Amino acid sequence: MKCAIAPDGATADAVAMTHDIAFTFEILPDAARRHIRVFQIHQFLDRFAMGLTVAVVALALKDRGMDLFQISLLFGVYSLTTMTTELPFGGLADSIGRKPVFLGAVGASLMALALFLLSRDFAVLAVSFAFIGVGRALRSGTLDAWFVEGFRAHAPDVDVQPALAKAQWANAMGLAVGAVMGGLLPDAVGTLGLRYGISIYDVSYAASFAVMVGVFAHTLRVIIEPPRPRDARALQQGFVRVPAVIAEAGALALKHPVLSLLLTALALFLMATNPVEVLWPTYAKPMLDADYANTLIGALTAGYFFAIAIGAGISPRISRLFRRRFAVVLAALFACLAAALVVLAIQGSVAGFVCMFLIYAVLLGASETPASSLLHACVADRQRSTMLSLRSLIQQLGAAVGLLMAGGLAEIYTTSLAWIIGAVFLLIAVGLCLILAKRLAGAGR
Repeated sequence: MKCAIAPDGATADAVAMTHDIAFTFEILPDAARRHIRVFQIHQFLDRFAMGLTVAVVALALKDRGMDLFQISLLFGVYSLTTMTTELPFGGLADSIGRKPVFLGAVGASLMALALFLLSRDFAVLAVSFAFIGVGRALRSGTLDAWFVEGFRAHAPDVDVQPALAKAQWANAMGLAVGAVMGGLLPDAVGTLGLRYGISIYDVSYAASFAVMVGVFAHTLRVIIEPPRPRDARALQQGFVRVPAVIAEAGALALKHPVLSLLLTALALFLMATNPVEVLWPTYAKPMLDADYANTLIGALTAGYFFAIAIGAGISPRISRLFRRRFAVVLAALFACLAAALVVLAIQGSVAGFVCMFLIYAVLLGASETPASSLLHACVADRQRSTMLSLRSLIQQLGAAVGLLMAGGLAEIYTTSLAWIIGAVFLLIAVGLCLILAKRLAGAGR
C-alpha cells in the first residue's frame, strides 16, 4: 500500500492507495536479500549492546540510591534531550549521510555508559541520560531510512512492511539476548566487585561498553552508502534550520490528516507504555527469590523482547486479516493493549504477572509495523529522515509526560494506579485510530 503526497502539497489531504507486490523472500533479488541480512545483523548487534543494560537500569539506579520519582526524572531527561535534538540531527542525516550520523550515535552511547559507570551522583547520572538521549536522536531516522531506501532501490514496488518486520524481529532478538546476559552477569560475577565498592550491576554496563565499541567497528565495515558532500557547517545549519524544519514537517502533518492523527495517537501510545517499560523491574523484583532476582528479571526481559519479536513477526498476518487497513489494525491492537495493561496492573503473583506481561509484549510488537507502514507510505525520500525524527520527537514528548506522571503516582500511591491511568491514554488513541480509519474508508481507500 502506498500513500502518495504530491510534491506541491496539493493533495496533502488525500491518501492515494495502490497495491505493492506481495513480499516473499524467494522472489527478491539477491541484492535485496543481502540488504535485509546486513541490516538484521547490524540491528541485532546494536540492540544486543543496549539489551545488556535495559534489564537492570532501573535496579542499578535504585542501587545508586534513586527513588521511583528520581528514576522517572532521569528517564524524563533522556526523553526531553531526545526531543530537543531529534530534528536537527534528522536533518543532519539527510544532509551528510546516515552512516556518519549513526557513528556519532554510538559515540554518544559510549559516553553515556562511561559516565554511568563513574558516578552515583544524580546530576552526573542526568548527564549520562542526556547522552543516551543524544544517541537516540542521532539513531532516529538514520539507518531505518537507509534500509527503506536501499530496499526500494533493490526491489521496487515490493511491499516493504514484511521487510520492516524482519528488521524489527532482529532488533527485538538482539535486545532479548542482551537482556539475558545483562541480568545473568550481576548474579554470576557482580558480587566480585562489591569488595572494591563497585555496584553488582556495573558488570552489565562494562559489557555493554565493550560490545558498543564492536558495533562502531562493525558499522564502519558493513554499512555502505553513496558518498555525500560533507559540509562542516551542516550541524550548525541543522540547529539554525530547526524552526523551519519544524514548520515544514508540522505543516505537512497538519495538512495531512493521516499523519496528524497517527502522530497524536503514537504520542498517547508512548504515554501509556513507556512507564511500564521503565518501572516493571521494580514492580516485579519483590515477587522473586532475592538470590536469583536479577537473573530472572533478565530472563523475563528477554521473554519480553522475544514476545515483541513474535508480535512483529505476526504483524503482517494480522494486517492481512484486516485487509491491510492499518488504522483499523492499530485501533484493535491499542484496545487490546489497554485491556492487557489494566490486567497486568492488578497482578500480585509471579505466574499471573509473567503471563500478562508477555501477552502485553506481543501486542506491543505487533503494533510497530502498521504504524511504520502508514508513515513510510506518506512521505517522500527527501523528507523521510525528518518525518521519522518528527515522529520520534512527538513520541518522546508523550513518553516524558507519561514518565513524570507515572513516577510521581508510583512514588506517592502505587505503580498499579499509574499503569491503569496509562490505559486511559491508550483508549484515547483507539478513538483517534478509528477516526483515521473512517477518513480513509470515506475516501474509498
